[in-house]
Amino acid sequence: MADAQAAVLYVNEAASLVFPSARPGSALADAVPAWLSTAHMQRLSPLPPQRAETDVDRPDADRLDADRLIADSLVVSGPVEDRIYEAHPSPRDDGSVVWWLVDDTDHRLAREALRIERDRTAFLTRASNLLLSSLNLDRCMDVTAQMAAEHLADAALVICPSPGRELPVVTCLRGAKPSKARRAVDVDEVPGLGEALQGFPPVPSRWIDPAAAPSWLVPEGFGAVGSIVITPLPGHGVPAGVLVLLRRTDRAAFTEGEEVFARLFAARAGAAMSAARLYAEQASITQTLMRELLPPALRRISGVEYAGSYRPSQDHERIGGDFYDVHPASDKGEASLVVLGDVCGKGLDAAVMAGKIRNTLHALLPLADDHQRMLTLLNKALLNSHHTRFATMVLASAERVGSSVKLRLTSAGHPAPLILRSTGRVEEADTRGTLVGALPEVEARTATASLAPGETCLLYTDGITEARGGPLGEAMFGEERLRRVLAECAGMPAEAVVERVQMLASQWVGGGHHDDMAVVAISAPRTNHLSMVDGHTRGRFTA
Repeated sequence: MADAQAAVLYVNEAASLVFPSARPGSALADAVPAWLSTAHMQRLSPLPPQRAETDVDRPDADRLDADRLIADSLVVSGPVEDRIYEAHPSPRDDGSVVWWLVDDTDHRLAREALRIERDRTAFLTRASNLLLSSLNLDRCMDVTAQMAAEHLADAALVICPSPGRELPVVTCLRGAKPSKARRAVDVDEVPGLGEALQGFPPVPSRWIDPAAAPSWLVPEGFGAVGSIVITPLPGHGVPAGVLVLLRRTDRAAFTEGEEVFARLFAARAGAAMSAARLYAEQASITQTLMRELLPPALRRISGVEYAGSYRPSQDHERIGGDFYDVHPASDKGEASLVVLGDVCGKGLDAAVMAGKIRNTLHALLPLADDHQRMLTLLNKALLNSHHTRFATMVLASAERVGSSVKLRLTSAGHPAPLILRSTGRVEEADTRGTLVGALPEVEARTATASLAPGETCLLYTDGITEARGGPLGEAMFGEERLRRVLAECAGMPAEAVVERVQMLASQWVGGGHHDDMAVVAISAPRTNHLSMVDGHTRGRFTA
């Protein structure tokens, strides 16, 4: 308790332990910290003029209550050695003030710890959202390095395992953008780095000498390193990499709690990077398989024009049960083999079966002149496999003879090829047969045909003719409509014929469901350019 002259009047036993110099009669400024003596003097200051004017007409009791309310609002706090105290004033009628001291250290520490935990939780949530929003490994490495540099250290490095001594390293300084490079890294130069790359627990920061950090570990312009944290980035089964945190000498070294928090962040970053790497590997495998399962791009071979187009049953898919191939003749003067088929079913399973059929037919190419023999051997192979799917197909041998193209066409349960003459007439090849992979024996009849310059033979799957759509949405495209469309393509090159047929069938379907649709055109090229294009362009032709 102190009076209006800032002299100590009374000190209880507990207060004397906090302020040993406080004695009755001593000056308050000499006995207590400056923050408390200053608060006492401010408490004794007269009320502002406007306050005094507004309280003139108030009863004494009301003014006393107001004074007490203001006194309660003048709670101050400050340090006393290593503790924090709150001082609550209680004014007395004689002008003295009793200061009640409350040790607020533990509450402040608890509130600060709660704030830190909330900030860390928000940071980890944001980090998880950013890291999991991308399946790109480079992007995940950049985000990891940048977030670590901004919130955990002055600089951060993300190092990924890789065969050889050169490892991919992403470096980021606080406030800068991450940069990636491949560096020749000797993992034995940094304690704990080799172990972390293998997924072992991290080495405590105090075991790492910052002065011994190799030059490749310290970003350019960073300055002297004060402390280093190296923690693994755990992945799914194998380590995803290592996170290295650097602090300058002008900042406090990493605490044990900060190292633990860095490991929590590294666990999230490692999971994201591992998922991104797994996705990249699976995408690469998928791309490789896709290249093998997708129909090839067709071109002119041995003087014969080929064009093909394929549309899977689902727009989000790239493969299905329809397939086609053109196998060039092994020797000059021999016929090339064209195969177009349709496996029962849709999607990936049908595409895998189609791939096996294509591989089997490729192995049977030495028998390409004997369509019946090829179909018989293929049928036996399918019957002896564990698959229960069957397929229909058309085999076409095409050979350029003079200016025309000679064809041998064999259907195995498949729609017969259509032949477009230069006059616009559409003919159906006289070939029939049984499907393969379902019956013990395959029977097929081979037809022959000849294409004059500008004429085309069209091979197609039933996804074209059975496509449902039109004005009412349920009518099939049908063979008659296909014939009319084809008749309008007289004189067009193979690529234009295929594009028109596929375009009109797709327009017919609209946004409705449909089967896989495949089309292959075999054309005898026109031999002479029109004189108006000077014989040097790929424009229109005459026979």
